[in-house]
Amino acid sequence: MTPLNSKLKEVVLAEPRGFCAGVDRAIEIVERALKKFGAPIYVRHEIVHNTFVVEDLKRKGAIFVEELADVPPGATLVFSAHGVSQAVREEAKQRGFRVFDATCPLVTKVHVEVAKLRREGYDFIMIGHKGHPEVEGTIGQLNEGIYLVEDLAGVASVQVKQSERLAVVTQTTLSVDDAAEILAAVKRRFPTVREPKQQDICYATQNRQDAVKVLAREVDIVIVVGSPTSSNSNRLRELAQRLGTPAYMVDAPNDLNPAWFEGKHAVGLTAGASAPEILVQQVIDQLRALGVLSVRKLQGVQETVHFPLPMGLGDKSAQRLT
Repeated sequence: MTPLNSKLKEVVLAEPRGFCAGVDRAIEIVERALKKFGAPIYVRHEIVHNTFVVEDLKRKGAIFVEELADVPPGATLVFSAHGVSQAVREEAKQRGFRVFDATCPLVTKVHVEVAKLRREGYDFIMIGHKGHPEVEGTIGQLNEGIYLVEDLAGVASVQVKQSERLAVVTQTTLSVDDAAEILAAVKRRFPTVREPKQQDICYATQNRQDAVKVLAREVDIVIVVGSPTSSNSNRLRELAQRLGTPAYMVDAPNDLNPAWFEGKHAVGLTAGASAPEILVQQVIDQLRALGVLSVRKLQGVQETVHFPLPMGLGDKSAQRLT
């Protein structure tokens, strides 16, 4: 790329950014399964919502499917990090696949809470985005009694069968601020609703959004590395824009548009929880070609969370969340 102008000087990196523990674990499950059992390894849905990651695993021998009917008998199957419904689990069992579950443990926590409270007679309101695989998986933990709301209008219009025992769960990758606003509306309409004992929105989503709030104040434009299907990446872009800083999301370095940087001095750069650091570095290289002279990293939360792998793939010891 030809340097754009003399004003573009600095890239400011958000911290933390990029892969979270759940994504690391999901990718490692597929890679270890390939190494142990050989290609092909079948994966229901994209293992994580990132084009670079999915294409890399395809080259290594992973085959991504949406329907279990497309998986041959006796194959090894991995559930994606977003989780699956009970119906999908039962179908996989009936078809006799060797299954490894890459569902993020923080999504599994929501599933366990839903099952527990259901046994106590609760119905549920779920805050989330219609059609997202995590939402479909959580709603699919039950045959009935779970109602999806996406926004304040949904809270006003939702019709529940009973409100005496009603609980709220949320998609783990939502905007923290939006989810809080929707939850407040749920509580106004259903004052006795039961909230999660611990916030459902995951630590990585919270940390990356907090980092963007700091980043957006220090730069003229924010670039989010992430694929269009990535919920948490889209929320980072929306958050920066809401704070008054122009923001764009790129799936690959070539997606950068030089016109975005006309007259800009400092570029903020972050990445969604499913975007690998190699893409961040490639974006930095492209920005250097446009005239950036230096890269500065902001201080932020240092994440030390680690999740164990499933039995049969090694790493049997669990590590406490920190």
